[in-house]
Amino acid sequence: MHLMQQWPDGNHIAEIAAFAAVAEQGSFTKAAAALGRDATVLSRRVQSLERRLGVRLFARTTRHVALTEAGAGFLVRAQAIVAALHEAQEEASAHGGDEARGTLRLALPATFGRMWIAPFLPQFMAAHPQVRIDVSYSNRFVDLVAEGFDVAVRLGELADSRLVARRIAPRRRLLCAAPSFIDRHGPLERPDDLARLPCLAFTGLASHPNWTFSNARGERVTIRAEGPLVSDDAEALGYAAVQGLGIMLTTDWLIGRDLAAGTLVPVLEEWMPADEGAIYAVVPSSRLMPAKTRAFIDWISQRFSPIPPWRLSHERAH
Repeated sequence: MHLMQQWPDGNHIAEIAAFAAVAEQGSFTKAAAALGRDATVLSRRVQSLERRLGVRLFARTTRHVALTEAGAGFLVRAQAIVAALHEAQEEASAHGGDEARGTLRLALPATFGRMWIAPFLPQFMAAHPQVRIDVSYSNRFVDLVAEGFDVAVRLGELADSRLVARRIAPRRRLLCAAPSFIDRHGPLERPDDLARLPCLAFTGLASHPNWTFSNARGERVTIRAEGPLVSDDAEALGYAAVQGLGIMLTTDWLIGRDLAAGTLVPVLEEWMPADEGAIYAVVPSSRLMPAKTRAFIDWISQRFSPIPPWRLSHERAH
């Protein structure tokens, strides 16, 4: 038999609870007073339970209620059921209370998660010792509901309208290169100059291999990025850029530390690359959100506000 066919409905549970209360109190009147119910309601529930089981659970007189042999055996099981239900309710309710607890399943972008979240997760866990974290680092867009994740951090645009998103930080794209690269090739004046230079192209960019820029005067230029290295891993391109292999179109969070250290410098700052989206914390639903989920979203929002750490380190350096 399928499990759901065996599962008792709400009426059955109420009947079992009524029976256990009457057995423990020794009378319908006392049980009714203890539960805040009418004695006739309890009597009907016990009678319904007896009919369903096909056996008498109580021997009744005008003054006394006594368990039958079948009732005494059933009471042991009934008390265990009622206790288990109370325990399950308390455990479930605890997840919705003020104290974060339980296992928090996170889906984080691989490089961003390793750089800007992983080093600080121990601080979150120290502040919430009842939370255990199960984290996946991947650039795959997981299905939060189907795969059982509590929170995902996503970069760029959000395509799934079923999810609830909270913007936790801005992000911007920019052109950069190593100082040695600028020394060899000279300063750039317009995006058209990129056509003669080696570019390091990220194949994950929606417009790849095209790079589009605009300026404050409303001019718009698109070039085809070509060069010695293309990759679907932006971090690998960053290593190549630092060593002077080419010019790179990237995001500020990826190269914030390099900008602060001076190993990469911005190029064509007056020309803004086409950029869409930001950094978001995404959850399946905002309704009855568990305390562990609320705590993580609040924590990560505070870490990235008002100035994200990758931008703050660059500003301090200058």
